Amino acid sequence: MPAIANTFFLILFLLGVSWPAETADRRPFACRHGDAAVKDLPFCNVHLPIAERVNDLLRRLTVKEKVGLLVDNATAVPRLGIQEYEWWSEALHGVSNVGPGTKFGGDFPGATAFPQVITTAASFNVTLWEEIGRVVSDEARAMYNGGVAGLTYWSPNVNIFRDPRWGRGQETPGEDPIVAGEYAARYVRGLQGNLPGDRLKVAACCKHYTAYDLDNWSGVDRFHFNAKVSKQEMVDTFEVPFRECVMQGKVASVMCSYNQVNGIPTCADPRLLRDTIRGAWGLNGYIVSDCDSVGVFFDNQHYTATPEEAAADAIKAGLDLDCGPFLGIHTQTALDRGLLKENDIDSALVNTLTVQMRLGMFDGYRSSFNHLGSKDVCTPSNQFLALEAARQGIVLLKNHGPSLPLSTKRHRTVAVIGPNSDVTVTMIGNYAGIACGYTTPLQGISRYVKTIHQSGCANVKCRNAHLFNDAMTAAHEADATVLVMGLDQSIEAEFKDRKGLHLPGYQQELISKVARASKGPVILVLMSGGPIDVSFAEHDPQVSGILWVGYPGQAGGTAIADVLFGTHNPGGKLPMTWYTNDYLSKVPMTTMDMRSNDAKGYPGRTYRFYKGPVVYPFGHGFSYSSFIHTLASAPEAFMVPVDGRHKNTTAATNAVRVTHAKCARLSLGIELDVRNVGSRDGSHTLLVYSTPPVGHWGPHKQLVAFAKVHVPAGRILRVPINIHVCKFLSVVDRAGVRRIPMGQHGLHIGDVKHLLSIQSTPLGVIKS
Repeated sequence: MPAIANTFFLILFLLGVSWPAETADRRPFACRHGDAAVKDLPFCNVHLPIAERVNDLLRRLTVKEKVGLLVDNATAVPRLGIQEYEWWSEALHGVSNVGPGTKFGGDFPGATAFPQVITTAASFNVTLWEEIGRVVSDEARAMYNGGVAGLTYWSPNVNIFRDPRWGRGQETPGEDPIVAGEYAARYVRGLQGNLPGDRLKVAACCKHYTAYDLDNWSGVDRFHFNAKVSKQEMVDTFEVPFRECVMQGKVASVMCSYNQVNGIPTCADPRLLRDTIRGAWGLNGYIVSDCDSVGVFFDNQHYTATPEEAAADAIKAGLDLDCGPFLGIHTQTALDRGLLKENDIDSALVNTLTVQMRLGMFDGYRSSFNHLGSKDVCTPSNQFLALEAARQGIVLLKNHGPSLPLSTKRHRTVAVIGPNSDVTVTMIGNYAGIACGYTTPLQGISRYVKTIHQSGCANVKCRNAHLFNDAMTAAHEADATVLVMGLDQSIEAEFKDRKGLHLPGYQQELISKVARASKGPVILVLMSGGPIDVSFAEHDPQVSGILWVGYPGQAGGTAIADVLFGTHNPGGKLPMTWYTNDYLSKVPMTTMDMRSNDAKGYPGRTYRFYKGPVVYPFGHGFSYSSFIHTLASAPEAFMVPVDGRHKNTTAATNAVRVTHAKCARLSLGIELDVRNVGSRDGSHTLLVYSTPPVGHWGPHKQLVAFAKVHVPAGRILRVPINIHVCKFLSVVDRAGVRRIPMGQHGLHIGDVKHLLSIQSTPLGVIKS
């Protein structure tokens, strides 16, 4: 008997299954061992296919019980041994307590707070994005096991950072749809675990679908906004990150947004939910509303005459779960009035219950993650990853001289000045939880040299100059000055869009006066989610260097100091354009068009369509090293095989419809040599752009590939780049049809330019 028992425990260990009595702090959500009422029912049988288990459970639920499961605070079903469940938890850049599903305290006083997403995106490091997701899900599972968190996380936010004023741009991966789509897929994979058998570690959610990027601007709020979006812009820009999230990331959920799109609330539009997300893209999961958005399209938008019609429209459009009470209150009446059928509710619940079963919530104590507990939260390795993410996300915008990195021998005393110089929670931005601990910029710099600290302003709003003299005195006494300025959640936040791009209040005056008073180099460190017009500092020779650090997370102060003193060689690149403030006068936030319109004086949006003056362009960022690119190999021509049953090209534009091309293996390979000619090892971001042939509807340039590489000083690294022709060298016409233009495409990588001729050929001529 002992030998048999030991063998059994060994098998459990190898399978990653923990013994219940020793591991799980929480009572199982359902199918508890020893519950005689349910232990033999099919929905608790882990050996049956999940679809069979879900159908069995649905047959046992009453209509009242079903309605109670349509909302985020789903009610318990005691007679079937099912607990209540709160679906709303958040994990945008660490486990957060913004949603009611997660609580900190006791054995879980905090969780690792990674940099805000816009900062992490600046690393352009896809493996980092996925690794952060993995660590966050470890901590999420640990907290679930401890009974203080759920398993369904409504993250990430993959909306395009279309307008620099948007208060929630900080939550996004930036303005480029390809980068946003890759971030979505990678972070979701990290969170969900890529487990066999369609199982989920946690269930992620890509939000907010779609064309949502305005909260409260000039009297227009997100609850009333009707985003007028052309088919071209929808396919070319707004849908791209969500499509990648579903089709490549295999996300378990998508959230529809508050706004309307072309007159229809997104959460009531079957073309968006049922036909696109679930139909065309094949979502294997559930669709959830943004919180109270079903109520919003009835109460605020007056889209339906009665609340019952609103409930019916949402469910029939493809909505499966309501964040809020609306469906719980009005669905039964909608059934009674014949606006809905019970089968409609069943269709919604199939999707939510399936996700719960994929998470193991109906498996009793059986879970391969039961070993995770409080010991796995805020671990040294997790916190080191947060530090490394902050380092990689810092962007060196200016380095005159060069003045950076600072020297601990020459700059033994540093004046640390500014309203963000000694902050903690400011560093983690919004949708954050309680960090494991914080290292402020002042603390980080103090680990290298002696510091003199003056805030200069009481806060980032900097409403007066009362503290300027002390700051100027400190700068004059020190060997170098670091000004930590910028924004915080009082300036840019959810439901708080910015009015302008300048630094708030008297910040600019403080910077200029301190720069004049300083006897040593002056480094400006900008903490913000959105871009800032700092043209004055860029052109001021007394401001030696400028760093943008975003909201760098709990280890932000250490990361900033490591870059300032050269322990880390910066390699971040801006994931969004930094416009001059006068750009805003030409671009209302309510205008959704990305493309410029010369006749109307509309300049266009993002680097893809805007050609005017900027403070810093998308992709800008220096290093302490210099990198030279050489094209090692690239084809001069590429043939696109086309299905002979269709016309190869449109006569007017000479472009092949993507759906007519054999796209599955249509990949273009090039090789680049990257030489580090500097004296320091460094990481470098390769950004590969394409320019379509003249006369097409595409952007004047677009990112088609990117890669993060580490190159030691004096060395050369050969980097292979694969470009999916149908996805990345195509453009979208005015009807919303994606096509591959025939003719000369320009490829640009830094100073390297290469012309590529793309032509079509009948299918079968080229073997794939």
